[in-house]
Amino acid sequence: MNWTHMHLLLSHLPVVGTLVGLVLLAAALLRRNTAVQAAALAVLVGSAATAVPVYVTGEPAEEVVEELAGVSGAAIEAHEESALVSLVSVGLLAVVAALAWMMSRRGHRAARRVAVATLAFGIVTAALLARTANLGGRVRHSEIGGVAAGEVEDGGADENDDETRR
Repeated sequence: MNWTHMHLLLSHLPVVGTLVGLVLLAAALLRRNTAVQAAALAVLVGSAATAVPVYVTGEPAEEVVEELAGVSGAAIEAHEESALVSLVSVGLLAVVAALAWMMSRRGHRAARRVAVATLAFGIVTAALLARTANLGGRVRHSEIGGVAAGEVEDGGADENDDETRR
């Protein structure tokens, strides 16, 4: 197993984990179930923790794929920039989720409001993670709208490429 394989295996965890955590949190808030809320917040913190190894394995994975035929440096760069934004966002989400959990355990009056704020910020974070994942998929999967290496060098796809994609 190399870094690229590790990166690809791990990359699903923060995306799916965050979505699962948000669904659980929404259900917990609707039902006013503090046990499920605590579990949801823990899932969000755990998902954020998985984002760190995903980000760290990204650079060694880039070293492996950047020389492969058909891989666009522009696609890699877009994925890398988005990954940093996602990492910061999911890290902040973990802090807010942990705060909501601590406030809930201590019976703080504003705990529910912080949990609702966690849900709202989590939705934004999930969108950022999904964008990063989509950009990552485009690095090697031109069938989902990736940019071929030749398209970057000549300024973009020609008009006929749009016709074949339809």
